[in-house]
Amino acid sequence: MSTTTASDPAGEALDALLTVAGRILLGAFVIVWWAVLFPMVSVPAGLSVAAGWWIGWPAGIGVAGGAVAGMVLWRVSSPQTFERWFTGRARSRFLTWFRYRRRWTTMTTACGLATRDGDRVFIPRLVSVQIGDSLDTVRARMLPGHCPDSWTNRADHFAHGFGAQKAKVAFVGPGLVEITFRRTDSLADPVVVPFESLAGFKTIPSTRKAA
Repeated sequence: MSTTTASDPAGEALDALLTVAGRILLGAFVIVWWAVLFPMVSVPAGLSVAAGWWIGWPAGIGVAGGAVAGMVLWRVSSPQTFERWFTGRARSRFLTWFRYRRRWTTMTTACGLATRDGDRVFIPRLVSVQIGDSLDTVRARMLPGHCPDSWTNRADHFAHGFGAQKAKVAFVGPGLVEITFRRTDSLADPVVVPFESLAGFKTIPSTRKAA
């Protein structure tokens, strides 16, 4: 005996429509969230669009040009604060998503850390991510039924799956796991120390007398 499954075009169209709408809403939320996080970019961009709409395109271009000139002046006059409040924050946000958040569900499931209750699948919650120069620190919440070995035995899996050289698992609180990823070797590049900074040594002034 054979069975046939009838397709429902209306249901498939509705599912596709809901999927597209969900992605649009998610994209809009991400744009708004980044605009809130980086007002030094979103506010001038909004003013440029408003000036171009209400006054004319030359005004919009003028406002945009002034904003760009201000950003360049900020970068040149104070590179430390520019890195701290703009490029450093943008880099950290992007790498948090690119390295960990977009692969978190896939990796924890592949490592056997996801649990199932009927049709529901539970994933360990990613609590926080801290991006460093050579070390990244990720904190996650254990699921009920997990034991410490459930995480420590998968350190090598984490390192390989997240593209790090090495991963170290530690427990920093009740049910709170901290995974430290070594991305690069901080001692691989030599550090040049000025001769004057060595303990016990000073620059010896010239004692040669003029002829």
